[in-house]
Amino acid sequence: MKIITITTPGGPEVLQQAEAPDPHPAPGEVVLDVAATAVNRADLLQRQGFYPPPPGAPVWLGLEASGTISAVGEGVKEWSVGDTACALLAGGGYAEKVAVPAGQLLPVPSGVSLVDAAALPEVACTVWSNVFMLAGLKSGECLLVHGGASGIGTMAIQLAHRRGARVAVTAGSAAKLERCRELGADILIDYRTEDFVARVREGTDGRGADVVLDIIGARYLAKNVEVLAPGGRLVVIGLQGGTRAEIDLNALLRKRGTLYATALRSQAVIEKAAIVASVREHVWPLVESGAIHPVVHARLPLADAAQAHRMLQESTHVGKVLLTV
Repeated sequence: MKIITITTPGGPEVLQQAEAPDPHPAPGEVVLDVAATAVNRADLLQRQGFYPPPPGAPVWLGLEASGTISAVGEGVKEWSVGDTACALLAGGGYAEKVAVPAGQLLPVPSGVSLVDAAALPEVACTVWSNVFMLAGLKSGECLLVHGGASGIGTMAIQLAHRRGARVAVTAGSAAKLERCRELGADILIDYRTEDFVARVREGTDGRGADVVLDIIGARYLAKNVEVLAPGGRLVVIGLQGGTRAEIDLNALLRKRGTLYATALRSQAVIEKAAIVASVREHVWPLVESGAIHPVVHARLPLADAAQAHRMLQESTHVGKVLLTV
């Protein structure tokens, strides 16, 4: 099969087409003939040599995919050859085929094309597991999302809005903020010119954010604690602003705040299966009803993976960038 591999850690130019043996399903797995995969920030880090795949995962990139099942391993009961699905992966999506634990498969939602379904698994599982399963966002609370125009952000806005939360977002342009507003965001903050702490307090009558979903990390840590409402929960899922920072524990104590730092990719297969099952129960009905939809910025051929990586690096996109096979 054809894959996109990394010749050596570096810029987008190191992504090259190569060949690898076709995968075969282990017990409990299926093989998915890939229709599309999606580009995630984690792919950029792995390409640069900073985010190696977990043990047992393919060394080439790709954390989600959609396609048609072409082989089923021993013990798999729910899925059959010919079924269409999208999947949460530990790696290997930049390829014509990928082996997937059956518990990490989701049916392609009605009303969503097979290609666009590749935009859903990673963002849906990340947002649902962190904002709702872990941080317990409730109706009437306020969610602050950093990077509101990203793939994660566009899903978080829609899901929180549909479940009755007030949503604040940061983004870097008026055009991106307008897209966030169209998706359901209530408080729009240009992080280049505005103080998000002041703007969130202004928009919540001084209370602050009950949950913060953060992709920045160290650079925002102090202000994220500052913006928390009493009993607030800060969930750090990315480190675009660095890995090391001091925290004022007294400030966190005074707010009775909670700090979570999580990663989806490294979780055990059984843990991912539980997240996928919860997403199928709670999120998929909203997608199938049209209340939530995948936000796709561009669809490029797999051979143009380098161009897709440049697009993410330049942060000109809103939503997901897909690679079609």
